[in-house]
Amino acid sequence: MSDKQIKTLHDKWYFGHALVWLLSPFALLFYFVSAIRRLLFKLGIKNTFKANVPVIVVGNISVGGNGKTPVVLALAEYYQKQGIKVGILSRGYGAKSPIYPRLVKADDAASEVGDEPRLLAIRSQCDVVIDPVRARGAAYLSDELQCQLIICDDGLQHYALHRDIELVVMDDRKVGSGFLLPMGPLREGQWRLGKVDALIHNSRSMPTFETPVAPQFLMTLVPGDFTSVSNRVRTNTLEEIRKVPCSAIAGIGSPQRFFSQLKEMGIQLSQAIPLADHNAIAPSDLPSNRVLMTEKDAVKIASFAHEDCWFLPVTAHLAPDFFNLINVKLAKAGLTIHQSGQE
Repeated sequence: MSDKQIKTLHDKWYFGHALVWLLSPFALLFYFVSAIRRLLFKLGIKNTFKANVPVIVVGNISVGGNGKTPVVLALAEYYQKQGIKVGILSRGYGAKSPIYPRLVKADDAASEVGDEPRLLAIRSQCDVVIDPVRARGAAYLSDELQCQLIICDDGLQHYALHRDIELVVMDDRKVGSGFLLPMGPLREGQWRLGKVDALIHNSRSMPTFETPVAPQFLMTLVPGDFTSVSNRVRTNTLEEIRKVPCSAIAGIGSPQRFFSQLKEMGIQLSQAIPLADHNAIAPSDLPSNRVLMTEKDAVKIASFAHEDCWFLPVTAHLAPDFFNLINVKLAKAGLTIHQSGQE
């Protein structure tokens, strides 16, 4: 089956093709298992670990990526500028580390620590720890590394870790069909959107919902200069990139979003290759001409990228009102922010 056929099949499932009703008995089972699990945590039958410092969870209620990493980086940058020692916690999806918890270094192999944790370590300049047991990783960040604030990349449904603030990131796909797994893309029902502290939309316009939801904020992703995958010191101008047709690859939650962004920048694409989120990239997957990719894909191939491979870094911009909301909630959790004039 071709990549295009896989994408078409995925889209039909995501947005509710009639055939997904064949999976409704499994979705009903998923609903009951999830509800019982939440109840066990609520009643204290299953234990929830509370770190000694506030925890912000940046997650979603649907499967697949939709822009959580830029939000985590924006939060980390903001609070570091306020003089807070920030730690980032990740499960380390796809990581094959021999030890946990593991402090991720910028030069670690993505195959060993995961692509997103390595990217976070490179970009954030703060402590990034991976651990499939998030409670253990949080304790390591607070007790051993003396972090004052923990930002958890994903883990909204990981109720074994207490959180003080919950943020949901969404893109233009919103909740897709609105069905629970495996019938649809939702890990939890849409009711959850009214229980979190804020919704962050990786979209150009504010979406609407039929039911009440948490305060909503738009996120703008601002692109930087195209940067060499093999040598991050080298950059390339948009004018130069536009001169020749390029190939593009993207292994993110919505590859088409990246391809559309490149076209809107006036870049000629000779081919666009969508990959599954977190998909490994082999040397044979790389076209021989100029290749453009996301920064998350770039960390996977840095060791074998050819000289004409470039990634497009992006930075999330969020309104001051968003940070004001988070600051108020952090103060209630015991961490007062003395703002230094940061936007």
